[in-house]
Amino acid sequence: MSLPEYETINPGDRVAVAISYDGSAYHGWQSQLKPQVPTVQEGLEQALSFVANGPIKVHCAGRTDSGVHASHQLVHFESPVARSEKAWVQGGNTRLPAGIAIHWAKPVAEDFHARFSATARRYRYVILNDTVRPALLANGVTFASRPLNAERMHAEAQCLLGELDFTSFRAVACQANSPMRNVHFIRVYRRQQLVIIDIQANAFLYHMVRNIAGALMDVGVGKQPAGWLQEILLAKDRSLSSATASPKGLYLVDVAYPQHFNLPPVAVGPYFVPAD
Repeated sequence: MSLPEYETINPGDRVAVAISYDGSAYHGWQSQLKPQVPTVQEGLEQALSFVANGPIKVHCAGRTDSGVHASHQLVHFESPVARSEKAWVQGGNTRLPAGIAIHWAKPVAEDFHARFSATARRYRYVILNDTVRPALLANGVTFASRPLNAERMHAEAQCLLGELDFTSFRAVACQANSPMRNVHFIRVYRRQQLVIIDIQANAFLYHMVRNIAGALMDVGVGKQPAGWLQEILLAKDRSLSSATASPKGLYLVDVAYPQHFNLPPVAVGPYFVPAD
């Protein structure tokens, strides 16, 4: 097997970086004003700044909440120094805690922006549907002891497709200017004891995926009837829907960009979830 070729990234180049992280130890992605509040952004910027021997500020594709994970998060930054792709990856990983990893780094066009160039974000919500709580991955899955009907959940979720008003599934504290979002697909399927909610949209509102997951779980256990999700959606009233599901099972798994940016392909995760 031939060794990969590493391109040198020059001062002033814009750099795209793919990372993954276990969000259970962090207060979300975004750096906080409060002292001693660990965030993923802070940890990554400290590691990259060590490699650059100077301050690095990163911009991400999606700001995940406290306790939420990512198998594929995209960020970009401006390189102040000449470093190889290998230096950014391996040097950064030597300075990162065990819960964060850099997968690749590559130079990109000046007009690339991790957030604003993205055309879609994809999340997976992973539920362990078993009678016994998880000992392994205790912070990596949401535990549900009552039997879930994945087929019923999938059928119920199809009313969420398209560009719709998701007021009923946004957090009260959501600061987005509009509740309109375009859901490209949503699939719910079972693989042994795991039930996976796989959803992609142009963008998401604050707590939108977790609120959808909570409602679908209520349908899956028979607490709510078929057609209930459609009623909640049309009501545009968050108070009528289910409780927000735990962040433990939520993963940012992919971010889509126009092909001309030529970013490496993504193996959709998390790694322990069987292919659908």
